[in-house]
Amino acid sequence: MATEKKVLIIQGGWDGHEPVLTSKRFAALLEKHGYQCSISDTLEVLANVDYLMGLDLVVACWTMGQIKHEYVVNLSKAVGSGVGLAGCHGGMCDSFRDNTEWQFMTGGQWVSHPGGDGIDYMVNINKGSSPLVEGLEDFPVCSEHYYLHIDPAIEVLATTRFPVVNYYHISNKPVDMPVAWTKFWGNGRVFYTSLGHHDDVFDKSKSAEILMERGLVWAAEGKAYAVDHKLSTERFENNAKMY
Repeated sequence: MATEKKVLIIQGGWDGHEPVLTSKRFAALLEKHGYQCSISDTLEVLANVDYLMGLDLVVACWTMGQIKHEYVVNLSKAVGSGVGLAGCHGGMCDSFRDNTEWQFMTGGQWVSHPGGDGIDYMVNINKGSSPLVEGLEDFPVCSEHYYLHIDPAIEVLATTRFPVVNYYHISNKPVDMPVAWTKFWGNGRVFYTSLGHHDDVFDKSKSAEILMERGLVWAAEGKAYAVDHKLSTERFENNAKMY
């Protein structure tokens, strides 16, 4: 009998990022692949570590919130065991500004979007970086242009060039800022894209939605991979107490 594939989506925080709409979209994308999605508008669901350990994926759609550190510890343990973590824009990399463990796990933190919303810029696919970008070409976006502080360990799938607008950062050299990446947290797979300020970005830029769908599924498949390959969590858990 096939094991039920379960996803938890946490939605909330700042309404400007349309967490209800993005959660609904991500649930629909995952359900196409046979995942059963539960959407929670409270972080208290993260208090139950046993529940989290039984999931395949957690999707973060929560911006500028505050979280109990014990909840992050629980999720960190679950992801470390193989549960996937995925999200977009401020819904994952501006979720909890005061929790560095969250930032460590997700791979980056928003710090600015020079020019605000409505900025025209290019997303440049890092071809050959991952099967997740296979067949995708560079594409234009009109949205917020995210400047992030990033984990140097991430695998960059797509970038964008800064600066596009004049702000204090223009005194430095131009930089290619990651737009989408993958990383690992213990046995768990983590996927992020900075696209998604508004839900309709995924309608206007279909390549953005394709990348998001692939990233969600890739992150979710890590749990089964960890189980099938009998990947141990002992080497991570021995040091988890320091957090």
